[in-house]
Order: sequence, then structure tokens, then C-alpha cells
Amino acid sequence: MTKEKNTSLFGPANYKLLMLGLVVSLIGFILMIGGGSEDGLSFNPEIFNFQRITLAPIVILIGLVIDIVAIMKGGETQE
Repeated sequence: MTKEKNTSLFGPANYKLLMLGLVVSLIGFILMIGGGSEDGLSFNPEIFNFQRITLAPIVILIGLVIDIVAIMKGGETQE
């Protein structure tokens, strides 16, 4: 009698990393919110601050890298 190995594409660690990456990316998008003009006619220079131009895109990229690692990491092998 031969035993077949049941291999799943994703294990629990993969799902945890995937969720972590999605949360980090969501935080990056939240950091981009705001800085608009109040009346729609005037210019607000707050849209060009460090948080929206530099920090938020870096946080989003970190989240995407975590997601790529979660996808590329091998799943668990169950016997």
C-alpha cells in the first residue's frame, strides 16, 4: 500500500504572511489619504509632504514584497 503525500499550495504560514502583506499595503494607502483643498478651488501644498510622497509608497512596496514572499514560499507537505 503506497502513501500519497497531500501537498497544499498554501500552508498556514503562507496565509499569515499574505494577510500581513495586505495589512501593510492597506496602511500605506491610508497614509496617502488627505491633503486636499477644502473648497476645491484653492491649492493645498500638504499633498506634497514626506508622508504622502515618500513614506506611503515605500510602505506599499514593503507590503507587496511580503505578499510575493508569501506566494513564493513553499506550502506544507502532509503525509
